[in-house]
Amino acid sequence: MAETLDIVKDIVKSLDSKKGEDIDVLDISGVSVVADYFVVASAANLPQLGAMKDDIEEKMHKDFGLDPKNVEGSRSSTWILLDYGDIIVHLFTREDRAFYNLERIWKDGKKVEI
Repeated sequence: MAETLDIVKDIVKSLDSKKGEDIDVLDISGVSVVADYFVVASAANLPQLGAMKDDIEEKMHKDFGLDPKNVEGSRSSTWILLDYGDIIVHLFTREDRAFYNLERIWKDGKKVEI
C-alpha cells in the first residue's frame, strides 16, 4: 500500500491539474486523532469545485483503490469534504474558505510543502 504522504502528493497534483487555488497541506497528526493530514484548496466557482472533487475521487480509486469513507457536500455545495481516513480533503469556494479559515483553527498543525 502507498504511503500516506504519497497519496497526499497525488491529491495535490490532482487539485493542481484542475487549477485549484491556494492548496495547503496540514500535518495534524500531532494535534488530532481525526486524521494525519488535511488538504485544503479553493475553487473560483461551483463547476470547478465539482470537477476537483470528481478528479480526486477518480484518481484515488484508480491509483490506490481508495474510495472516500464519507463525502459531505454536493455539486451545489460551497464546501465539500472527502474523508479518506488518514487524509481529509476540504474543497471550498474562495468565499467560504475565507469565512471558515480552517488554517487558523488548525494552526497547531504543521504546514507541509509539497
